[in-house]
Amino acid sequence: MATTLAFDVYGTLIDTQGVLSLLEMMIGEAAPAFSQTWRSKQLEYSFRRGLMRMYTDFSICTRDALEYCCQSYQQPLNDAQKKQLLEFYKELPAFPDVRAALAELQQGGFRLFAFSNGSAATVETLLQHAGIRQYFEGVVSVEEQRSFKPDPGVYSYFQREAVTSGSPAWLVSGNSFDVIGAIASGMQAAWVSRSPDAVFDPWGIEPTLTVSDLAELVKALRDNLQHS
Repeated sequence: MATTLAFDVYGTLIDTQGVLSLLEMMIGEAAPAFSQTWRSKQLEYSFRRGLMRMYTDFSICTRDALEYCCQSYQQPLNDAQKKQLLEFYKELPAFPDVRAALAELQQGGFRLFAFSNGSAATVETLLQHAGIRQYFEGVVSVEEQRSFKPDPGVYSYFQREAVTSGSPAWLVSGNSFDVIGAIASGMQAAWVSRSPDAVFDPWGIEPTLTVSDLAELVKALRDNLQHS
């Protein structure tokens, strides 16, 4: 059976730092640190909500993280600016290497799915806007499980939804916590380490593959299949 690839969306296919130019217009030189903290807090809030069984839509984690950053960096953005930032988050760009790599993987017979903490409706819109929705057989969101990655239940849910029994199933993610979660749940996983400064969490669980971008992923997956 064909190999199934579950692509994380935010930070893997879609550049969450794509909001930086808009932030720079609003708050100037504080924008890079603000943007990084916004992303970090967004994930932290999803982790905490998952552990506390206080699920809410991922967009609420994004909104609350923005509020935190406004207070932490003492940047009193007005309601219109906050709304503009949150709307822009629904239209973030794909990384430059994504479209060609997805097309090549699709043509190579891989089954491609988007697998995200975001709601299915939000992810559908995001992928359509980025011009890459056509490469995916489907979108699988954690919302049906009312939890977030790396809850082991969401990876099992993905495999049920994508009907991967009896065939290889891989997660592809730029987030080390996601890779560790998938491997701990029995999947194989590729870590897309887009920055040479990125550090993989030292938990004693290593990625099945480590690549610097999706073009390298295409080659690595082909080599892996040829030797399996």
